[in-house]
Amino acid sequence: MQAHLAQVRTRLAEGDDRGQVTAFVVGVFAALWLFAGIVVDGGLALAGKVQALDVAQEAARIGAQQLDVGQLRRGGDVGLVRDQAAAAARAHVASTGDSGTASVKGDVVTVHVINHKRTQILQLIGLRTLTLHASATAHAQRATP
Repeated sequence: MQAHLAQVRTRLAEGDDRGQVTAFVVGVFAALWLFAGIVVDGGLALAGKVQALDVAQEAARIGAQQLDVGQLRRGGDVGLVRDQAAAAARAHVASTGDSGTASVKGDVVTVHVINHKRTQILQLIGLRTLTLHASATAHAQRATP
């Protein structure tokens, strides 16, 4: 035991740096892996945000198409059948596998969508899913010739 301690003291006194390169390589590899995770999973996050926005916009348009036809035929203003508009928008969101809410106020349909994306690389550090939100609004209006 004494001989081993003497050997370690000698190495330290001589400036022996064996093993330091290994720690450097491990550190660089970890940093590159994290950077790759940010690039790959960041791209997935952007794609998920765009997808959530597309779903919200389409659901709002579908909801805004649920017009009160009787009111239009009587020459009245454009109006929505509120329950049908909200239900149609929610049904479209559900059909895409996302979750969300829809609300109707007057002739305006507003949809909020929540999209979940599984991470590819960042799950190794415990980040398993990315939750992305998007909102869109559509107005029902009379077509102009």
